[in-house]
Amino acid sequence: MSSKQRESGRYRGGSLRLPGYDYTQAGAYAVTIRTRRAQALFGEVVDGRMRLNSHGHVVQNYCEEIPTHFAHARLDTCVIMPNHVHVIIILRDQHQRFGRQTHGGGEQFGHPVRGSLPTIIRSFKSAVTKGVNELRGSPGGFVWQRGYYEHVIRDQRELNEHRKYVLQNPVRWSLQVD
Repeated sequence: MSSKQRESGRYRGGSLRLPGYDYTQAGAYAVTIRTRRAQALFGEVVDGRMRLNSHGHVVQNYCEEIPTHFAHARLDTCVIMPNHVHVIIILRDQHQRFGRQTHGGGEQFGHPVRGSLPTIIRSFKSAVTKGVNELRGSPGGFVWQRGYYEHVIRDQRELNEHRKYVLQNPVRWSLQVD
């Protein structure tokens, strides 16, 4: 891999995060997490509605638990699809609580930033992986693709658009499959 590819993020596994963005900032974030190899692990869409299987229920439970483990995070929307999950997470201001100023998004491998969106998503993915692997009897098995897609939601209009998109995902899925 060339240094240009590494710097531009145009290689497999490159970060999709905004360079220098502080992902502990208060605000709304739309996140999509895909299963490894697009495996339909979490159930099926029938007549425009998602029917969760036992693995899908694991995902649902851990989505709902995000605010329990991260008090500054509120789960706005969570839609589980057969091979991916959409969540909208709203972070409240936490800088005073943790006694620090904005750090400029200095998350690096081996140095997670307490309370950041990447830390929340990493914890969520890890918990779901453990739960799903216990159900299928495959310790150490893979559930997720590497990374995730996120979008920093800038205003109420964008928040409403993302909610609509996420909530209509099962209906769109049915239209694509039929």
